[in-house]
Amino acid sequence: MTFSANPLSLSVPEPAFESWLRDSGYLEILDDRTAALDRRSSAAANNTSSTAASTSSSRYTTTTTTTRSVLSVVFAHLTTLLSLFTLNPFAKLSAEDFSGDTPSWTAAFIGDSGSYSVPSSPAQARLRVHENVKRYARNYSTLFIVFFACSLYQIPVALLGSISSLVLWDLFRLGCEKWGLDGYPSSRQLLIRLVQCATAVVLYCSNVQLAFFCAVAIVYAVMILHASLRKLSPLKQPSRAEGPGHRRFLLK
Repeated sequence: MTFSANPLSLSVPEPAFESWLRDSGYLEILDDRTAALDRRSSAAANNTSSTAASTSSSRYTTTTTTTRSVLSVVFAHLTTLLSLFTLNPFAKLSAEDFSGDTPSWTAAFIGDSGSYSVPSSPAQARLRVHENVKRYARNYSTLFIVFFACSLYQIPVALLGSISSLVLWDLFRLGCEKWGLDGYPSSRQLLIRLVQCATAVVLYCSNVQLAFFCAVAIVYAVMILHASLRKLSPLKQPSRAEGPGHRRFLLK
């Protein structure tokens, strides 16, 4: 049986289709599609290696081929891991990302075991990091505050310095209200500069920068690992016109 040509059966180039998915907000489909394409390419490479090994009668050739396959997988994962330290996770972050509601810590941020997977390529890791940092910016900010408070608790001198700086600025506010410095802008600006210098000296002498650096390092490592391993989930539930059937069509 022969079929007539259908003018509606158009072939969309891969870059154009991925650009449409990105612009339309189907980032989770683009994430699954990238992983599927990488799995297919890896399976094709393994089949080629297996075919080449089966045609040879030498056991040494089979062992060498298997070793090379394992080394290539390990090297690919190492390349993906190293690529995380070369990208800027805050490249697409904006001030509007901190003004929305905080995503749920259990369902959205943590998720279940099926919500995590090792990125199959640096491109997929970059996509996940940029998008997840935008989605969970408020969660990461809360983690930073928690870890910074814990760091201050571990360093009593830094905690004392932070409290002293807050007391210093509170005394400055009370002094402005008592002496009426709002009517003397130049004197008020000079006093502000003096208080800023005194605050910097207090924070430096109390090693607050050490607690701040520890909190930044821990939260940055947690953010990079979580954002790269966390699969992209839909921002909203699909409508009736774009149900599961439409999703399966896009994944093909």
